[in-house]
Amino acid sequence: MKNNIHDQVSSYYGETLQTSDDLKTNACCTDIEYPRHIKDILSQLHDETMSKYYGCGLTIPTNLEGLRVLDLGSGSGRDCYVASKLVGKEGHVIGVDMTDEQLKVADAHKDFHAEKFGFANVEFQKGNIEELGKLDIEKESLDLIISNCVINLATDKKAVLQGAYDLLKEGGEIYFSDVYSDRRIPQDLVDDPVLYGECLSGALYWNDFLTISKDVGFLDPRTVSSNRITIEDEELMEKVGNINFYSVTYRLMKLPKLESDCEDYGQAVRYKGTIDHNKDAFELDDHHLFEAGRIKTVCGNTYMMLHDTRFKEHFDFWGDFSTHYGIFEGCGGSAPFNTENTNSDEAAPCC
Repeated sequence: MKNNIHDQVSSYYGETLQTSDDLKTNACCTDIEYPRHIKDILSQLHDETMSKYYGCGLTIPTNLEGLRVLDLGSGSGRDCYVASKLVGKEGHVIGVDMTDEQLKVADAHKDFHAEKFGFANVEFQKGNIEELGKLDIEKESLDLIISNCVINLATDKKAVLQGAYDLLKEGGEIYFSDVYSDRRIPQDLVDDPVLYGECLSGALYWNDFLTISKDVGFLDPRTVSSNRITIEDEELMEKVGNINFYSVTYRLMKLPKLESDCEDYGQAVRYKGTIDHNKDAFELDDHHLFEAGRIKTVCGNTYMMLHDTRFKEHFDFWGDFSTHYGIFEGCGGSAPFNTENTNSDEAAPCC
């Protein structure tokens, strides 16, 4: 069953689809307003690299200079070449894909992009993203892993995330866009080759994704952005019925000391405004925007995501973990009991 799905995916992306115009939904091509510096890089890429791109979001985070990066399901190499420019000549980018036709396109234009950028720092490896341990990559050697609308095509999502966790350095992250559903997908839809190839029926129910992420060690998944996916093809619409799909960008950080909830230790940070292309503000996720120069209180997890990662030099920090003040209001969970002081003279019943 697993090998059959892998063959179907390779055939769909290597033979059935010739360009992104052949897709039947926008699951793999959500409209994104790219920042100017990303647009500038995209304008320099080879036409074939662009036309055979099937991603579903922007998986290029900030502050990449000198990083060692892996792109899961790199396809035609579009995101690899964008990352190549951003990490610079001191960085390195590896793309992994299992489809020969896509790898052929990516490899064919390595010299073209090296000449454009003035340096060569990209390599491509053939492999299955469910078996990252078999790649020629040392464990705990990567700063960043990116992926664009590919993990949903894997039959064993937990194996992908576990492999990513093992390859990342402590303080590294996987920053990726993918497709999620609002309920678990029935098996008959999972078995549909078109629905699977269109990045729909392989999608994880969002709550199952969060559970798996925490199980492998990514203890506090953060949503960066999310968009509803539309299905224009009437036949596919009828098949999926009331299931809703979303394209979501997540960042998962390898920080073993993160807690299951956002806890308050009286900490604060101030963004210096020193990250390229983020002079006025830095967005960690969809509910943490740090304006330059403004002191902002944060939970312990957010403090670690800034202090124990590549972002440290761009922030000032106050506080430590010596005193705990309870759950972080407005960010963490809530107590599972009534915390209101009613000033009642009546004693609570004994349990």
